[in-house]
Amino acid sequence: MRFRRGKLAAMGAAAAGLALVLAGCNTPDTDDSGGGGRGTTGGTVTVGWNQPLFSMNYMSTNGHAAANYIITYMTRANWAYYDTDLNFVKNESFGTMKVDSEEPLTVTQTINPDAKWSDGTPLSAVDLLLDWAGRSNVFNDAAAEDIKKDEDGAITEVTEGKVYFDAGDPAVELIQETPTVSEDSKEITFVYSKAFPDWQYNFVDYPLPSHVVGQRALGIEDPGEAQAAVAAAIQNKDTVALAKIAKVWSFDFDLTAMPAEEDAGLVLSCGPMVVSDYVEGQYITLKKNPDFTWGTKSNVDEVIVRYNEDAMAQVQALKNGELDIILPQVTADVLSAVKDIKGVSHQSGYEGTYEHVDLTYDNGGPFDPATYGGDAEKAKKVRTAFLKTIPRQQIVDTIIKSSQPEAETRDSYNLVPGSPNYEATIKANGYAAYKEVDVEGAKALLAEAGATAPKVRVLYAKSNSRRVQEFQLIHESATAAGFEVIDAGSEEWGTKLGDNSYDASLFGWQTTSTAVYEPAANFTAGGQNNFGHFKNARVDELYDELETVTDPTRQEEINTEVEKILLEDGFGITIYQFPSVLAWRETIKNVSMTPIAGVMFWNFWEWEVTS
Repeated sequence: MRFRRGKLAAMGAAAAGLALVLAGCNTPDTDDSGGGGRGTTGGTVTVGWNQPLFSMNYMSTNGHAAANYIITYMTRANWAYYDTDLNFVKNESFGTMKVDSEEPLTVTQTINPDAKWSDGTPLSAVDLLLDWAGRSNVFNDAAAEDIKKDEDGAITEVTEGKVYFDAGDPAVELIQETPTVSEDSKEITFVYSKAFPDWQYNFVDYPLPSHVVGQRALGIEDPGEAQAAVAAAIQNKDTVALAKIAKVWSFDFDLTAMPAEEDAGLVLSCGPMVVSDYVEGQYITLKKNPDFTWGTKSNVDEVIVRYNEDAMAQVQALKNGELDIILPQVTADVLSAVKDIKGVSHQSGYEGTYEHVDLTYDNGGPFDPATYGGDAEKAKKVRTAFLKTIPRQQIVDTIIKSSQPEAETRDSYNLVPGSPNYEATIKANGYAAYKEVDVEGAKALLAEAGATAPKVRVLYAKSNSRRVQEFQLIHESATAAGFEVIDAGSEEWGTKLGDNSYDASLFGWQTTSTAVYEPAANFTAGGQNNFGHFKNARVDELYDELETVTDPTRQEEINTEVEKILLEDGFGITIYQFPSVLAWRETIKNVSMTPIAGVMFWNFWEWEVTS
């Protein structure tokens, strides 16, 4: 999967503003007697981030963002994680994942019998059963007309009695048979409909507490009974109960502040840290879980994540000692300011996030065949014309190179510059034709399509200064080619993705795993991240094949063919890989970064506070 960082990033991968948490804002109380001058026995680490948590269910479509992932990563146990070299490190002290059979592919996951939620309820395979139900699309029966949305694209209502889990994952959808839960509820067995080389990435992160979902959805107070009722609803395909369960699963865990005491189940932990406080728009506090024994315990007693989208404000807070670790959106000024702070170390490089523009295919706009009486070729010419105007190299030269002099355009949808097969792929995928802006070529295509001054509404993060600059450059270039470019920038841009209120979107994807099948969610029909509603039978066919391919050569061939089709059909275009600067006070030890979703939080349990 890919996360949208910042709701998705202002990162995400391959995705992703807010209240200032510096002068004039409330801050959490800390004990000055501890390590580093701010904490208890193990000390406190305060981290700057650009966007507040807004959902404890990062598996839902709405919650699928890096802002949520970093918090749930610290509060939920996992079967594995990625280190700085992208090694997939298994956590067998929590549980095991093993293949029982290759034909059909059958996988069993086992949970440590001592593992429990922070309310004392044992972890159960029913939690994973519910996760499968939510992401497999097996039970959803709500039609488009059953789902009501507000003007910002947020779902406000689902028709009573209709089952709608707000999620979908092509990899999980390969499991159509209801998984089997062991009698002691500590094991679950998944049977795949076909061989799937990436199976180990499917259920790595621990999901929501099924007993809380059952309590809220079915009105059952006892956690064990609530959990059993959830399992029964799934196993018996009880659509009446599943409609209620799906509603709670999809929406109840969305929150922007510490829930009331009666709703404490929404922030339960089964990992090293527990959410203890959350002040809307300002900070979230996580304390060490005293009962955690099924993995490596945290060295520090407390992690505070403080929110502020202003990169220079984060740098100033680091200098003032209000923050210990930051990963701000880097500019030349930010990098220079970080280098000037005494007692601070930094690491420059690239994030696992890339900037891109996607186009919308079915909203009655300039890129929709319906606008031209169903003429798909005309619509494709208009899409191609717009992509020809995206000033990719100019954006890199004027915005990115000031902080990363060696930066270049990213010329692949799926591969990071410098990665294996990148050079071979970009020679064959057609990106060479988009290295420079081609205004005259765009004009010619518009003339061929008979499209006069097509209006293009561009969605982007309005409060993000880098995105504002990018939009301005795109506006200038596309206008010169004959497009009427409309500023559809929004503070709520993340919730609008996929709602058809715009024609082009500008944001970033953050990669979350090394699975070769990961991009399918972006490009297949109905894919969770396919916000432009792109459909191509050959692309779907290729990803169907990729699900079972283990030969690296064939994987590369499939990837290259997919990329050629995406570019030829005008899906959208990539621009650059995000530059990064991770900075931390030298009183905090063992700080480093992985280039995918965990970023600097990947080894938070190893952080140490020194005096």
